Amino acid sequence: MTENQGPKHKRDLTRRKVVVTGAGAVAAVGVGGGLAAGAFAGGTGRNTPTPKASGSSSEVCYTLASETTEGPYYIDADKLRQDITEDKEGIPLTLSLRVIDSETCKPIVNAAVDIWHCDALGLYSGYESLSTGGGGAPTDAPSGTPTGEPPTDAPSGGTGGGGTHEEPTDDKRYLRGTWKTDRQGRVTFKTVFPGWYRGRCVHIHTKVHVDGTWTDAGYEGGTTCHTGQFFFDEESVLLSAEVEPYSTSTTERTTLTEDTIYDQSGTAGGLLKLKYDKKNIAKGVVGSITMGVDPEATNTGTGDAVQPGASEAADTASPSASAS
Repeated sequence: MTENQGPKHKRDLTRRKVVVTGAGAVAAVGVGGGLAAGAFAGGTGRNTPTPKASGSSSEVCYTLASETTEGPYYIDADKLRQDITEDKEGIPLTLSLRVIDSETCKPIVNAAVDIWHCDALGLYSGYESLSTGGGGAPTDAPSGTPTGEPPTDAPSGGTGGGGTHEEPTDDKRYLRGTWKTDRQGRVTFKTVFPGWYRGRCVHIHTKVHVDGTWTDAGYEGGTTCHTGQFFFDEESVLLSAEVEPYSTSTTERTTLTEDTIYDQSGTAGGLLKLKYDKKNIAKGVVGSITMGVDPEATNTGTGDAVQPGASEAADTASPSASAS
């Protein structure tokens, strides 16, 4: 069946119910299109589409979550844990996620959720030799120049989306983890506020896997139904940049509006709802978002078997030469 092209959250979606991400709210649209009160609490970004009711269905649903590329530095279900900090320094971050079915708006139970991100100075575990990082004296060239060909994330002919996966270059696994959703579709991770690196704004990668099996060895089989990224507003990033070790970074920062992956659609594009003390962000940050996903879709973020119509923006600037 042919689907409409274009970003998923911008299509004419007359089969779906409103799924509001950032505040974790879900609003039903009944016959006649009446929205539940408070449906847009927390906001969904300036590009949020106007919900429409369907004359042929009592309820319609759509997801406000963008599919993106996974980048070159994904490691599959390597660490089953909720606290992914290890010994990394940085502002404590509690990430509270909820995964719901975008067709029924019901929670997805026992899904495997991956998150991974760079440390406070822009380094990725497993790929430190490929990461530029943010320490040291300023230079015209990246300080961590990789050996061999850099990963290429740009799509072929503007239609692909994923880039080349790189094999890990070391056995470190900090700031990576996988855990399962509970009966309410919720999962929580403890980590640190990410730093930044050349060409990308501050972000966290995520994947959602369904229909697999949890075993003593980990999560096996199933399908990747969502690949995305979470983003941080500029105010929080500027405050973090005043705290060590972020303040020691000499890497020029890409802002949220300059980033090539974030689509400027607020929580629809992965912008986290953040809570913290503006006078002392070093005490810690809580970030939350709800991901409305299609459990029957395949969205690997690698350019292979990506659902037609999903957002396929390419990472174009990694910690070394292209984005992740």
